[in-house]
Amino acid sequence: MKLKDIYRLIVEKGLEHDPRTVAQIREDVRRARKEFAKLKGVSKRCYDAERLKHPYADTRILCGDPDTDVKTVMVGIDMEGPELLTAAMLNNEGAAIDLVMAHHPEGLAWAGFYEVMHMQAMILERFGISPEVAKDLLKERIGEVRRAVAPANHFRSVDIARLLGIPYMCAHTPADNHVVTYLQKLCDRKKPDKVSDVIDLLLTIPEYIDGAKKNAGPRILAGEPKKKAGRIFVDMTGGTEGSKKVFARLSQAGVGTIVAMHLSEEHYKQAKDEHINIVIAGHIASDTLGLNLLLDGLSKKQPFNIIPCSGFIRVRR
Repeated sequence: MKLKDIYRLIVEKGLEHDPRTVAQIREDVRRARKEFAKLKGVSKRCYDAERLKHPYADTRILCGDPDTDVKTVMVGIDMEGPELLTAAMLNNEGAAIDLVMAHHPEGLAWAGFYEVMHMQAMILERFGISPEVAKDLLKERIGEVRRAVAPANHFRSVDIARLLGIPYMCAHTPADNHVVTYLQKLCDRKKPDKVSDVIDLLLTIPEYIDGAKKNAGPRILAGEPKKKAGRIFVDMTGGTEGSKKVFARLSQAGVGTIVAMHLSEEHYKQAKDEHINIVIAGHIASDTLGLNLLLDGLSKKQPFNIIPCSGFIRVRR
């Protein structure tokens, strides 16, 4: 399969598992097109044109010929300089790695990944928060993330990949969509009664068992094991953590437990004050589950030789 076809399929699979409605996804793309239409001159020429095609600003081919035939992929959570050099060394020994695939965004995808955060407002609508309130809460947080990301050396790893001649891409929100949809459906179907039952449910999944063995598995961050779980909100997509002010609204909307990949200290304090149970499933384990589900979908089109790296383990379903 060619690199451009892998990229296209990743986007398609991300859309299939997106927790939003089709109308909401189209609204996200329309927003980018309206933004583009207002630009002129150099601003228009510099615009990331991929945003006009799909809503995943954090998923891109970072370097390499899109027509490259891909049979062997080195896949990991954070694929940066050390991992790219490892791929080059393995290729010198005959590994024939055609593509390095990162989960976390790099390059252009890292510099603009905050754009995917707009989807969080649409997801919150499903949990009883009005669109206007959700957008207002998120606006401030997107600004925070944008300012935090701006000073970074976004293209450091991309430049290394280019010098080494290794095709390089990242797949972030499409993989996160897979894990959030998978876990939300599982929780809705199994209906765990207590917070401890949520942990037990996660520990039926190989990626979370592996995380637990590595001391990075599911744990209760807020709440007591025997406390009622109530309505469960799996919050694992949309770029990064949303607004700290959202917990009060979620509590009012009847959410009893949030299952998240990770949570900052400030977010934790706000959630605790609202008496919402917080289950941290584990960041790398959750990312791994999402990638595995995504790769399963890709492998149905064409089997790949996958070399796991950087916290990722391959589990097939």
